[in-house]
Formats: sequence, structure tokens, C-alpha cells
Amino acid sequence: METPRVKVTDKAREVIEQLQQKHGELMFHQSGGCCDGSSPMCFPKGELLLDNSDILLGEIANCEFYISKDQFEYWKHTQLTVDITQGRGSSFSLEIPLGIRFIIKSKLYTDDQKSHLKPI
Repeated sequence: METPRVKVTDKAREVIEQLQQKHGELMFHQSGGCCDGSSPMCFPKGELLLDNSDILLGEIANCEFYISKDQFEYWKHTQLTVDITQGRGSSFSLEIPLGIRFIIKSKLYTDDQKSHLKPI
């Protein structure tokens, strides 16, 4: 079984589905430190212009999840999980007006999980 590089909690999935109803197709980008630290940022699909310095890490709740190559180098040994927390962030991410923000939780892959990662 393939190990996902990015996952989503049930609570975050509910928020994503709510945002999809309002905004249509969405995408995520793992911020590298601008605005709200290193938070995952949610945008209407296509609003954030990507280039060859961004890689598709995976998909959560029918949304593509991107990360910059430089950021990936720091986090390539960890599985990311998108969750939510109370409190307004300072980013342009779509969930901010709801009084919540997406956050990342990470954990190191086990040796077994590493052996089942899809190549980037």
C-alpha cells in the first residue's frame, strides 16, 4: 500500500468541503515562511501561480497539495497532516474569515512507510 505524503484530519476535511461549496475547486500550497509562518494555504484552484520550483506532494479532500522544492528538501522525511486550529491566521488563505486556520502536523516516516512512498 502506498504511503501518502500528505493527509488530512476529519475536522480539516469538513472545513475544506465547506470552502469547496462556497469557492469551487481548491488547491493548497505549503507556505515556506511568508505571511503566516509555514502554514498550509488554501486558494481557489489556479489562483496561485505555480512554476517549476513547486512540486505536487499529493491530494487531500480532492484538492491538489503543492510545496516548493526548497521546502520539500527540509520536510521530505516527514508525513504532513493538515489540521485546523482556532484563531485567525495572518495569511490570504480562504479559511481565515471563519476564525480558524489550517496547520501542519508532521511525523517522521517509519522505514516501512519510506519503502512505500511514491517518487516525486
